[in-house]
Amino acid sequence: MKIALIVGARPQFIKLAPLYFAIRQEGLTPIIIHTGQHYSPAMNELFFHQLGLPDPDHNLNIQGGSHSQMVGRMLKTLEPALTTTAPDWVVVFGDTNSTLAGALAAKQAGLRLAHVEAGLRAGRTDMPEELNRVVADRVSDLLFCPTLKAAMHLKQEGLEGKARIVGDIMLDAFRIFSAQKSAPVFPLPERFILATVHREENTLREKLEGIVEGLNRLHQQECPVVLPAHPRIRRAISRFGLKPIFALEEPVGYLQMLFLLNRCQMVATDSGGLQKEAFFAEKPCIVLRPETEWEELVEAAAALIVGSSAERIFSSYHAAKDRKVPSIPLFGNGYAAEKIIHFLRENTPE
Repeated sequence: MKIALIVGARPQFIKLAPLYFAIRQEGLTPIIIHTGQHYSPAMNELFFHQLGLPDPDHNLNIQGGSHSQMVGRMLKTLEPALTTTAPDWVVVFGDTNSTLAGALAAKQAGLRLAHVEAGLRAGRTDMPEELNRVVADRVSDLLFCPTLKAAMHLKQEGLEGKARIVGDIMLDAFRIFSAQKSAPVFPLPERFILATVHREENTLREKLEGIVEGLNRLHQQECPVVLPAHPRIRRAISRFGLKPIFALEEPVGYLQMLFLLNRCQMVATDSGGLQKEAFFAEKPCIVLRPETEWEELVEAAAALIVGSSAERIFSSYHAAKDRKVPSIPLFGNGYAAEKIIHFLRENTPE
């Protein structure tokens, strides 16, 4: 059985690794298709090679442009890649432009499609990620849900027949790679807040000003901030003339991020993936967005939504820093990949 795995962004590389290894272990054939959405030699080294993944079988090298332009170019190049490989299943991950393009291309080619991390909903139709995940769920043949709540969302939308609860594949990655964590090249204070900001909406001036001011106040008055900075945020900070008093460090690979998670006091992020990883590492998290698709974390008091308000970011430190993150199995047992393969096999005609 051949399984095409379509990825394009850094969080998807992390989700890819456990499934790729499990596919190989089962004697099946994985085919990695990288759209190029997030691609550079440095990122390839940091993620693919660091995680023990081979170079992609197909690299489409599609970068830049608006959401619609990017998806359109991906569709044009994904079609021949899928046609020539003729997989039994196409698997897409998460909620990026690569997810949407991969889902549409697979169905246009008449191929069976599975969506990993299905059923997440933030309740915002103006958010590109929400549109991508909703469309991918609608057209998929199998929907692999990380949580019970995700499966409940699909039931409300009449998609429960395609849903399978497998747990979160990022917990698989955390389980597999935690022992390999390694220190970043930059120095670290003895205690620090690990921060990341990357979402497009947080590059708007008003929101980014509030986030930088809030993190500045935390850095100056409470606890040093360490922020590995996405290029998009670096450009926005420069464009708006903002003055962070904390260092903007270079982006880090997954193994370095695991090290930072292990060492930090707490996490401040707009990343959905890092919210979960903070939970896995039993670190409190403040969410630099007005909502989260990971409602379970808020309900378990493991995460606190603060948005981009400088005052709320600052005041949240005392509300979050001493929280005891509960050790409960919200995201499965760390063996989602094996369950995914079981369901793919079960739903493949002889």
